[in-house]
Amino acid sequence: MPVLIVAAYDEQGIPNAMNAAWGGMFTDETVGICLAAEHKTTKNILASRAFTVSMATVDQVAACDYVGIVSGNREPDKFAKAGFHATRSEHVNAPLIDELPMTLECELLSYDPESCHLVGRIVNVSADERVLTDGRIDLRKLRPITYDPVRLEYVELGDTVGKAFSCGKELK
Repeated sequence: MPVLIVAAYDEQGIPNAMNAAWGGMFTDETVGICLAAEHKTTKNILASRAFTVSMATVDQVAACDYVGIVSGNREPDKFAKAGFHATRSEHVNAPLIDELPMTLECELLSYDPESCHLVGRIVNVSADERVLTDGRIDLRKLRPITYDPVRLEYVELGDTVGKAFSCGKELK
């Protein structure tokens, strides 16, 4: 499962972030994530109506794990203690995490507290130059991690195993 770092500002403009593995692209223009209502980040999103979703990376695995195991309801300096620095998005009222080089900037579309399903419209995708090749995000440079819920491990995405929409043609 992808390791997503979801961030939002509180009413005082203080950033908070959490680790969320239950989510991903919902449609071409939306992202869907399962976030429990009691999370500080969820409360912030509901108040601000905006959030960012960054891919966790190999280089930031400890900080990304930290924001998943520490509650923003109990640790007000959680974002800073993770070693994260925020830059305000130019597109939505939410923080970009400087240390995470790829981010979806989103407006809240809906939240169902019963199912914990949050949907956001992707307003912008930002990517640091250091993870681009020929103007496109390069996963080998981004080095995103996934979560293995069976072994409780973070795993770096690996090598290419086939060309999409092509390698299956040999079975036709």
